[in-house]
Amino acid sequence: MVEQTPLLSLLIWLPIIGGAALLLMRSADWARWAALGVSVAVFLLSLFLWTGFEGGTAAMQFVERVPWIESFDIDYHLGVDGISMPLMILTTFTTVLVVIAGWDVIRYKPAAYYAAFLIMEGVMLGVFAALDAILFYMFFEATLIPMFLIIGIWGGPARVYATIKFFIYTFLGSVMMLVALIYLGYQAGSFVITDLHDLELPLASQVLVFLAFLIAFAVKVPMWPVHTWLPDAHVEAPTGGSVILAALMLKIGGYGFLRFSLPIVPEASAQLDWLLIGLSLVAIVYVGLVAMVQDDMKKLIAYSSIAHMGFVTLGYFIIFRVVASQAEPEAGAMLALTGGAVQMISHGFVSAALFLCVGVLYDRLHSRRIDAYGGVAHRMPVFAGFFVLFAMANAGLPGTSGFVGEFMVILGSFQAGFWYAAIAGLTLILGAAYTLWMIKRVVYGEVANEEVAALADVNGRERLVLGALAVAVIGLGVWPGPLIDVMAPSLEQLFESATA
Repeated sequence: MVEQTPLLSLLIWLPIIGGAALLLMRSADWARWAALGVSVAVFLLSLFLWTGFEGGTAAMQFVERVPWIESFDIDYHLGVDGISMPLMILTTFTTVLVVIAGWDVIRYKPAAYYAAFLIMEGVMLGVFAALDAILFYMFFEATLIPMFLIIGIWGGPARVYATIKFFIYTFLGSVMMLVALIYLGYQAGSFVITDLHDLELPLASQVLVFLAFLIAFAVKVPMWPVHTWLPDAHVEAPTGGSVILAALMLKIGGYGFLRFSLPIVPEASAQLDWLLIGLSLVAIVYVGLVAMVQDDMKKLIAYSSIAHMGFVTLGYFIIFRVVASQAEPEAGAMLALTGGAVQMISHGFVSAALFLCVGVLYDRLHSRRIDAYGGVAHRMPVFAGFFVLFAMANAGLPGTSGFVGEFMVILGSFQAGFWYAAIAGLTLILGAAYTLWMIKRVVYGEVANEEVAALADVNGRERLVLGALAVAVIGLGVWPGPLIDVMAPSLEQLFESATA
């Protein structure tokens, strides 16, 4: 492991302390500027992870380790590799946009609103940086609290129902993970995650541990059939809450499969790959069909997120089928595995952008229903350009980030068998169908009513937020090489440990 300065602790605790400090501020304007200052500072600090990251190695970097609960050998242990580092930068980047997006919109208790998001940022960074299993679990569970408050206080009319459903699903799932982590820790004599990777467990034990992880991470992704909390949470959450849910919180589940399931219980992962592949394909096809019949823009995008995250889990677990069917499987399997990892980052950008676009419309008309709009392009041409771009990225248009990861997963799946790729490829058709249907009815056609006729185009603040995401979506779509190069050594090591 490469020893570095305590940069990770600064990234984690600066927003948490800053968020706590915001609760003491009585001035709404001061709270907004303080939140912006903290979020920008954390984002700029996170860029040092990229510039200081040593490529060509799978070793953990920026490592910090301090004894924490010594009687149980639990340490405050942090570090990042090529898998977790891009997710941390995605987190800090998205938080800045959420702060800016809520500037003129949040009137009720803005200091507490921004405090919740800053604390949320800190604990999510902790999830991606934790190298001690119990520390990971602490941060993993801590993400529930600020999101519970964000939906419960600033959400819609059914916010109480949505928050309780969200909390019950995610909390009960993670309890099983805690049991598995305690068992693994005592088997290894250490709670260091990289030490758990070296465990050699009998298959029966591996299967039980795998199922415990599956329950926890499947709820977070979320995978069918434990996905029903997500549409309710999205519909009731404020725009910023939906952005964080889709762009970041869902990635915790995908990250968990990479950090825990595949390397710690590889034999069980190989034995039960059919289950994950099946659930992923159901999410891609069935949930895509469900998205086509939605009349609420937020619900449509929420179901779309479930379908696209199905590509992530498909890419992770199809590797075992590639290995079984190919004499030289590494190239095809790495295509699928890398595609799943790239899709996590891409979906973060695209889903955040789509929810922010819906937020722009909702702030003006206070409706998310598709039939409340029509002809928006006549009154909001700049906004329409952004919305169409992000919708095309969601449909997997070449040249956008949405194409890269999905195409890699489909190519990798083809190495495992034609029908895997054929079924997965249906998402390109379904995604185009429900996305274009929404765009046609909302953006194009005749101006629907007087309210739409009175709409004003995006202001400077909204242009800044949507413009930053447009650059990210096009940049990753045109030039994904730097991201793939950073991820490659860690993913190659993961592939070798999972398929050895």
